[in-house]
Amino acid sequence: MIDLRSDTLTRPTAAMRAALAAAEVGDDVYGEDPTVAALEEHVAGLFGHEAALFTPTGSMANVLAVRAVVEPGEEVLCEASAHIARAELGAHGAVSGLTMRTWISPRGQVDLAAVRSLHAPDMGSFFVRTAAVSVENTHNFAGGAVLPLADLQALRAWADGAGVRVHLDGARIWNAHVATGTPLSEYGAVADVLAVCLSKGLGAPVGSLLVGSADVVATARVRRKRLGGGMRQVGLLAAAGRHALDHHVERLADDHAHARLLAEACGVDPAGVDTNIVVVERTDASEFVSRAAEEGVRAATVGPTTVRLVTHLDVSTADAERAAAVLARLTAG
Repeated sequence: MIDLRSDTLTRPTAAMRAALAAAEVGDDVYGEDPTVAALEEHVAGLFGHEAALFTPTGSMANVLAVRAVVEPGEEVLCEASAHIARAELGAHGAVSGLTMRTWISPRGQVDLAAVRSLHAPDMGSFFVRTAAVSVENTHNFAGGAVLPLADLQALRAWADGAGVRVHLDGARIWNAHVATGTPLSEYGAVADVLAVCLSKGLGAPVGSLLVGSADVVATARVRRKRLGGGMRQVGLLAAAGRHALDHHVERLADDHAHARLLAEACGVDPAGVDTNIVVVERTDASEFVSRAAEEGVRAATVGPTTVRLVTHLDVSTADAERAAAVLARLTAG
C-alpha cells in the first residue's frame, strides 16, 4: 500500500532510530536535557531568533506561539483555510481566549489589502483590537503553496508600522526553503514568532518547536507545562529531530518532484504544485479515494469534492510512479 494521505505518516529510518537510541538525556522540565537544549539552540539559530521551545505537537507550538503575541480578548487575522483556523479544533479560542477574523485567498496567499481592511487598531472599549496576523508557509489546504518572500516582507513592514505582530505557521517551512532557495533566516526575519514541525516531511516521529525571543520562550515554557506539555527525558525525540534536520531537508526536493508526477497523472497542472501536496477537485472525491485504495494507493478527502495527495520520505520514486499509473487510470476511467 502506497500511503499518500499525509506526510505525518513517515516512519523513523534506521539511522534515525540509532540516533534516538544513542541520545544523551536528562529531565527537560528541570531544563537538564542536553539534547533538547542543543536542538532548541540550533533551530533558533537557523531562523535568526534568540530561543526555541520543543513541543510534542505542531498544534501546541502554534497555540503557544499565537498566545505569545495575542492577549485574551484580542484577535489574530489569518487566511480562511489556515491550519490554526480550520484544523486545530478551535484551540486558540478555547484555550487562549482570543478571536479570529479571516480573509480568503484561493492559494492561501497574503492579501495585504484585505489585511489592511480587516485591521482594527485600538479604538477603545467597544472594539476587539487586532494584535497579530498569522500566515502559513507552505499553506497546507492550498496544496502546499509557497508564500513569496516579498509578500511576507511587505506584510512585516506594514505590521511594524501598525503595531501588529506576525506569527508564521512554518510546519512545512522546510519545503518552502528547498523549493525556493530562500534562507531560513529570511523567513525568520518576517515573523515575531514561528512554529516549525519536525514530524512531517522531515520524518521525525514527533515534535515541533516554537521560535522567538528569549522572553517569549521563557513564558511559553510555563504555559507548555500548564497545558500538560512538560516532558522528561525527551532528548530521545529531540535526537530524532536533529537527525532529520541534518539529513532530511535537501531530500524534500524528491518529494516535490514526486508530487508533480502525481499531479500530472490526475490532470492537475504540475506547474501549480509548489511542494509536496497535490489537491485534486472531483465531484466523486470519496468514491475516487475508495477506488484508489482498492488498487493499493491511499489518498485523503479534505472536503466534499477535494482529494489530497501528499508525498513524503516513505514514498520512493518507484512508489510515486506506480501510484501515478493507478491515479492516471482512475482519472481517465
